[in-house]
This record gives sequence, structure tokens and C-alpha cells, in this order.
Amino acid sequence: MADLAILYEHPQWFAPLFAVLDRRGIDFVAIPAEDHSFDPADLTPPAPLIFNRIAMSSFLRSAEHPVFYAQSLLAHWQAAGARVINGPDVLALDASKARQLSLLASLGLATPATRVVHRAADLADAAEKIGYPLVIKVNIGGSGAGIVRYEDRGALETAVAEGTVPDSADKVLLVQAFVPARGGTITRIETLAGRYLYAIDVDGGGAFDLCPADACLAEPGKVAVTITRADPAPELIAAAERIAQAAGLDVGGIEVMIDDADGRALFYDINALSNFVANSLDVLGWDPHETLVDWLEQQIAGARA
Repeated sequence: MADLAILYEHPQWFAPLFAVLDRRGIDFVAIPAEDHSFDPADLTPPAPLIFNRIAMSSFLRSAEHPVFYAQSLLAHWQAAGARVINGPDVLALDASKARQLSLLASLGLATPATRVVHRAADLADAAEKIGYPLVIKVNIGGSGAGIVRYEDRGALETAVAEGTVPDSADKVLLVQAFVPARGGTITRIETLAGRYLYAIDVDGGGAFDLCPADACLAEPGKVAVTITRADPAPELIAAAERIAQAAGLDVGGIEVMIDDADGRALFYDINALSNFVANSLDVLGWDPHETLVDWLEQQIAGARA
């Protein structure tokens, strides 16, 4: 049995992680979710430590995506005695922007004004409680997918009638105020073991796809994304750590933007999948994968005990 098993979906995103693990001589097995199946009666996990690397954006690559399957699989391995990093509860939170916003509100943090519905027919009425311009978001999103801006009720009603509004994999939709982010940037605060790791400012040039990882930036036709190192205010770092700890997030990013209209910090997204920033040596001056693997080695030692 390997010391570490990594459940993943995207074939390129984790090459940097696998490379560091190989260089360190760590005994791990990479398990692609694509053709995976499991026996509920088999209570032998593939490793004492399992690292969940399932991307929400997997629904963009396959209609038969593994988001819900992975929740069952990780729960099975966890019940079989494995320690699961970013386990089934975290994956379920990652798969629901509505649940994320509820968690953020429970911590007393400001979020964009939002209404949650499950029928496209209810979008226009929910939008009246928000005001325009606004965005419709899918509950399960990734890489900016499933986000469309509408300027007025007429445009939204037309889209509903024509069936062109976003459609979430779980049929849950969010109506959310469009927030003019100060400087056109959002800040992504990365955490490890519930503590601050680093932060970056991301400017998507007006696009909603703000994925900062190597594989994302290399996608054909992708709008150029500008990434710079950020030094968030101490209160934003403290808030991100509170979020990560409340979510049970072992590894992940918290996204926040400053509303240019009133200067408020609005938290809006919790990401359990962190590929880490592209060109990290240039952007940060160090490689966060090395720090992640340092921590994984500690977790492996604990799982063996």
C-alpha cells in the first residue's frame, strides 16, 4: 500500500505536485477519477492518507463528471479509516456556492447581495430584490463558468424565455449583485492547514475566469490574466483563516474583492482546489508546492502512527 493516494480529474493540473513528490521520493499513487469504480463492501483504502484534488470545473470537460461520485468515494475511504485531505464534507462545500455564502454569513463576513433559486422561472423575481446590473451564477462552477451579467429585467427575461441562462449541474442558481471590484482585481488568499500561505491579486480583464494556475493560463483563447503578489490587510488574512478553519479546509483559497462603490471587503468564494499560482518563483519568489509537500510528509507520518 502506498503512503499517499491522490484522487484527481484534470490530467495536467497536478504535474507540478507529482514532480515534487517524485523528487522527494514519496511513495504515492495517482488515481484518476475518469474510469474509477469502487466496491462499497471493500473497506481497504488505497493509502492511509488520501488527497482530494477533484476540480469543480470537471463538469465543463465531461457531462459524466466525478463531483458527486467523488463525495461518495471519499466518504467511503474515510469510513474505512483513511485520513482524507479536503474530505467529503469539504468537497460538498466546494460544490455549492450557496452553502459557501451561508458559511461566510455565519462568520459575520460581508458578501455580495444574493438570492438562491432552483427554477429559471424564478430568476427575474429574485433579481428585483437585488437590482441591476447583476450576475446569474451556477451553484457548481469553476474557472469562471456559468456566470452571466444582465443589465436589466428585459434582458434577463428574454434569456429565461430563450433558455440561455446558465444551468447548474445541480439545478441551483444564484442571483447576485454585480460588484465593481476596486482596480478590477480580486484577491485570492491561499491557506494551508487553516493558516495563511500567500495571496495574489488577479485581474481577468473583465472576464470571470480568474484561474491562476499554469494549465488554466495555457488554455487556447483564454483572456489574458494578470497576476501579482498581494499583501492583504491583517484583518483579511484573519478572516480567510477563520473561513478555512470553519470549513475544515486543509488546502484551499478564499476569494475577496473590495467593492469600489463603498470600500467594503466582500468575500464570495471558497475553493478547495488549489493548483497554486503559475510562475510562482517569479510572482512569489518561492514554490508553494514545496511547502505543501513538507506538510504532506507530516500528514503521512501522522497517518502511519
